[in-house]
Amino acid sequence: MTTSVDVASAASFDSLDPRTGEVVASYPVHTEADVRAAVDRATATAVWWDELGFAGRRERLLAWRKVLVARLDELAGIVSAETGKPFDDARLEIVLAIDHVDWAAKHAEKVLGRRRVSSGMLMANQAATLAYPPLGVVGVIGPWNYPVFTPMGSIAYALAAGNTVVFKPSELTPGVGHALATMLAEAVPGHTLIEVVTGLGETGAALCRTPGVGKIAFTGSTATGKRVMAACAETLTPVLIECGGKDALIVAADADLEAAADATVWGGMSNAGQTCVGVERVYAVESVAEEFTAKVVEKARAVRTGTEIGPMTMSSQTEVVRRHVADALARGGRAVVGGAGSVKPPFVEPVVIVDVPEDSSAVTEETFGPLIVINRVPDVDEAVRRANGTGYGLGATVFSAKDGDAIAARLRCGMVAVNGVISFAGIPALPFGGVGDSGFGRIHGEDGLREFTRPKAVARQRFPLPIAVTSFRRTSGGMKALLGLVKVLRGR
Repeated sequence: MTTSVDVASAASFDSLDPRTGEVVASYPVHTEADVRAAVDRATATAVWWDELGFAGRRERLLAWRKVLVARLDELAGIVSAETGKPFDDARLEIVLAIDHVDWAAKHAEKVLGRRRVSSGMLMANQAATLAYPPLGVVGVIGPWNYPVFTPMGSIAYALAAGNTVVFKPSELTPGVGHALATMLAEAVPGHTLIEVVTGLGETGAALCRTPGVGKIAFTGSTATGKRVMAACAETLTPVLIECGGKDALIVAADADLEAAADATVWGGMSNAGQTCVGVERVYAVESVAEEFTAKVVEKARAVRTGTEIGPMTMSSQTEVVRRHVADALARGGRAVVGGAGSVKPPFVEPVVIVDVPEDSSAVTEETFGPLIVINRVPDVDEAVRRANGTGYGLGATVFSAKDGDAIAARLRCGMVAVNGVISFAGIPALPFGGVGDSGFGRIHGEDGLREFTRPKAVARQRFPLPIAVTSFRRTSGGMKALLGLVKVLRGR
């Protein structure tokens, strides 16, 4: 597989299979000069792409969708090799991403197309229109945990809005980035709509600093997100920041406990817990906590490490999980599934710990591994208070037969699944993003399309007003008439 950027240096790095440590492929470390060249090419292509209009872009993006469907298993194989996740989990991720490509392509014109808006009574002589032209080039810095689905939330929506993309995939999943670009090139021959730059942190920093990038969409840790913002500040490049979470699941007294337990285990253990909107904390109301916990224990013990969940994709994450498990146990938590011995690099077996103090790192920090903390609470009010008690605010889950929507409304986060888990991510029309330490800005849905545009307002005078107001020809009589009109229209 070749890169779309001419390599100025011979420096390279290896993509490794985290299950075995074997080299999957080698990729160049692109320099700042390489990144600038990629942005320049993307800028030139963006003119052609914008001029195609919504219909032309829709046709080509739907052609890309077909290629992705046809080569789904090939792409899933690359995802599985670079992340270690089970093959079917990789396929599920790609299926969801394909749905987002379809939605963005089909809805861009309705959401972003030029439309008339009301001019208001005082400016009735004006014709007002609003449009959302593209930014030009969007830089996307992608994560390794969902290397297709997550960056596609920026890539597909940015392309549908009329931008080209310079994509810096994670250094752990560079092959996935190249595969996405290659498959788009098959659908749109002769024009490179996704320029791929590979490398380590400095390559991403170079993308942030390069003039000509209209926006940076970043997904990763809160700490790295702050560094991205600082780098983008040098060129006043706006940013979309999607960071981690410490998502809570609330089990109310009237919850379907079987469904809640199943959601807890899937939400906390799938992808080896390496999910930004995965379940990390559970608050179960006292009256059902014992029965609920027993169901979670049964299901978590049945999860097969190595087949149903893979290894830690990033080896250093294993030590984070180890530290959180140790802290939870040292502070009085009780392991009901697994424990300190569950950390067996590169794998971590499922761990469930109950009765963990709220100031433990296992409760306050993102674990990003197959560790679930279950704490009992006297009522839903206390569950909501604790769920809102961290600096994060990405997603949440609520299980309640009658009060799910009311509980969801009280949670400080960007997204909530009621009587399901992570369901909001699979609905293309819903925006995805967080608050607080989880970042800002939105991908997906109408908000995700507008995120990669700049609102452009136009007011066109249809006829002159009988009273000169915005002119040095304004008279005291004219001003008196204007004030009288305001009192009549707005003073009641």
